[in-house]
Amino acid sequence: MNDTPRQATRLEAIGGRFDPWLLGAMLALASLGVVMVASASIYQHGNPFYYLIRHGMFLVAGAGLAWWVTRTELKSIEARNHLLLLGCVVLLLLVFVPGLGVSVKGAHRWINLGVSNFQVVEVVKVFFIVWLASYLVRFRDEVNATWAAMLKPLGVVVLLVALLLMQPDFGSSSLLLAITAGMLVLGGVNMPRMFGPVLVGLPILAVIAIAEPYRMRRLTSFSDPWADPFGSGYQLTNALMAIGRGEWSGIGLGGSVLKLNYLPEVHTDFIFSVIGEELGFVGVCLVVALYALLVGRAFVIGLRCVEMRRHFAGYVAFGVALWIGMQSFVSMGVNLGLLPTKGLTLPLISSGGSSILMTCVAMGLLLRVSYELERTQRQVALRGEALQTTPSGETRSPADAAPATPAPSPSETLRGTSRLRARVEPTFERIA
Repeated sequence: MNDTPRQATRLEAIGGRFDPWLLGAMLALASLGVVMVASASIYQHGNPFYYLIRHGMFLVAGAGLAWWVTRTELKSIEARNHLLLLGCVVLLLLVFVPGLGVSVKGAHRWINLGVSNFQVVEVVKVFFIVWLASYLVRFRDEVNATWAAMLKPLGVVVLLVALLLMQPDFGSSSLLLAITAGMLVLGGVNMPRMFGPVLVGLPILAVIAIAEPYRMRRLTSFSDPWADPFGSGYQLTNALMAIGRGEWSGIGLGGSVLKLNYLPEVHTDFIFSVIGEELGFVGVCLVVALYALLVGRAFVIGLRCVEMRRHFAGYVAFGVALWIGMQSFVSMGVNLGLLPTKGLTLPLISSGGSSILMTCVAMGLLLRVSYELERTQRQVALRGEALQTTPSGETRSPADAAPATPAPSPSETLRGTSRLRARVEPTFERIA
């Protein structure tokens, strides 16, 4: 009689742990970021440590936010998904409020917080990923079976993209669309239906990209930056020269020449070029490997969460992995001349208060997902051990205690998925 309460207490008392690979990759990237911001920005201000101190302060604040997120149950975050979506819209509108919004070179992307300007799109990325993960949990079967359920999140992201294009911010708009498409695919959307919005959206994006003269100049300078090395191709040519000077092992930490007022935004958008110049091909490969480890591990954890039927946690991990993976790919691709110039920072490495703070929040979400996954696995293992012995002393396996599930009739199979019947989940090979 007393075994059940004791067992319940034991299950509740079980905790998890943060994934060591995730944590190690995060700390390594953040540490490398501190070193490279110090090296890249030492001649960018009257005080040689101005940007380093600023970066360190935001990193400490971001670590505090990440710690707070890791202490928050995912179900509490999921319960506030509608408020987070409302927050996305409100934040994107605040940049146009006189006295609060800040305009820099004609772009309205920041709000004035007194001590610093804050780029609201960084918050929107995190909030939108959480909302979309919650939506995919609530309408998993409908997203796969009906047009309306699939088009609703696309309509939401189109609204957010329209507000971003008014700022304008084409880079973040494209990133948000790509994250949405990736999460819908991983969430089980019907692929033939997905092709329709993609075929309609791509030409529209192409027209928007070439509609503005400055975007067209970026495209033409990307194809041949040496045609105008002191004009439209100035950023890319200097970035390529910096990476070329690094060769295999680099010219040494702190020895970059292109950072001396030649390469613009050297501590933010083009910090990867400084890494290539000072640390060489070896340093570039190290950065790529760390991002591959972080993103790959996030996907593995997301797959395991789906296997354990913790879908919200899995979709959050997928969303953050897509965000970090695509943004780091674009940032490195711009520096290497593989992609047109975009104002996207290198996550956890580039200087920038807004980016650092919200990337740390995203890392906190990933760590919380890994913690709850480990906790669930331990609880399931303990529950299985308890079921092996019945009250009468007879030993049986956990599978024997599970109630038999009746097989669906042929008519149910033909009808496909339904909210009234459990969806058949895909299985994934367990990865160590």
